[in-house]
Amino acid sequence: MSQRSSLLRFRLKKALDLLASKQGRGTELISLYVAPGRQISDVIKYLRQEYATASNIKSRTTRKNVQEAIDRVTQRLKLFKEPPPTGLVIFCGAIPKGGPGSEEMELYTITPPEPIRVHFYRCDDKFVLEPLEDMLKEKETFGIIVLDTSEASFATLRGRNVEIVKEITSGIAGKTRAGGQSARRYERIRDHEVNAYYTRIAEYASKIFLEIPDIKGLVVGGPGPSKYDFVEDNYLDYRLKEKILATADTAYVGSQGVEEMVERSSDVFKNVRYLEEKNLVQQFLYEIGHDTGLGTYGEEEIRSCLSKGAVNTILVSEGLDLIRQPIECTVCHYEETRTIRSIDRLRLEQDTLSKNCPRCLNQTLSLGESRDMIDELAERAEESKSDIQVISSETEEGQMLLKSFGGIAALLRFKC
Repeated sequence: MSQRSSLLRFRLKKALDLLASKQGRGTELISLYVAPGRQISDVIKYLRQEYATASNIKSRTTRKNVQEAIDRVTQRLKLFKEPPPTGLVIFCGAIPKGGPGSEEMELYTITPPEPIRVHFYRCDDKFVLEPLEDMLKEKETFGIIVLDTSEASFATLRGRNVEIVKEITSGIAGKTRAGGQSARRYERIRDHEVNAYYTRIAEYASKIFLEIPDIKGLVVGGPGPSKYDFVEDNYLDYRLKEKILATADTAYVGSQGVEEMVERSSDVFKNVRYLEEKNLVQQFLYEIGHDTGLGTYGEEEIRSCLSKGAVNTILVSEGLDLIRQPIECTVCHYEETRTIRSIDRLRLEQDTLSKNCPRCLNQTLSLGESRDMIDELAERAEESKSDIQVISSETEEGQMLLKSFGGIAALLRFKC
């Protein structure tokens, strides 16, 4: 995934989390989706009609809030000559901050990371987020089957998430035959059991994978020759067999075998975010473990390397809840910037107001506008022509980056 798409997805997810937390008192929250290619003038004309219609709302408060929201959306639209290439989404409404009368008007503008296919206006007690949430869903899904003559596992790999969907056992007798049975008769019984087992695997595969409309491919693995017998003897539905991308050996079956298949099929899955993130963090761990000087971590170290143009790729955890908070003096314009957790901003503000400026010694310090640290680092990365990748905290590697390395690391172009 490119720097831009990784960052845009992170920003969209963060924005949607915020918007999902907003709740109106009534149907006062406006969601406006403007598809690419629409005429802004047509949208404004439509909003004027909605403004007139809103005059019929019986509740005076609701009527006032809806009309004010429409007016603010209209004013925001006037800043655009045409929608961006991916379209435009505007949310606006009166958000309660306490009891009745505490509402404050809030407006949010989002440029989607990919083109929106819908155009609509809606008033509700919450913002309509589904079209944008769909953009966060991983589009590429792979099916995984791992089997031997004892058991089989079925899994899906969607983006960075591996899910074991089903595990079955074969019920096939061992190769050591019971006493008193002829070898030929025993082999016939065993062949029948193997055939029934492979048929069951195929049935489960159809039930699981043919229900996924966007499945991109299927990989089959396991120890021994069973996987080849299963694939070559045409047990699988032809629609699934056409999607087989690889057949590979694994040392294990079950969940361990599935993980092996993900590793061994990295070329097949190379565009899946799960492996991209895994490989990036593993490369960082290699540089640190082998003391090559081409890996570093910690905010100050990375900022220093950025200033020297040494950073190739910054790895930041999406779980990194840090902001860059300026502290300013209103008299002598002294300024410093601290990195703090967002939940600590109020405490810092209280502490700052009670302290004297270190330069002019007046009690005139205040907090400036804070910025999300990932956004600020992305800007610095762009200036130094470095890449930045936002790493999920859902994977083992992502957890390691967050907990063991503070959620921020870098791969370097040269020793810093």
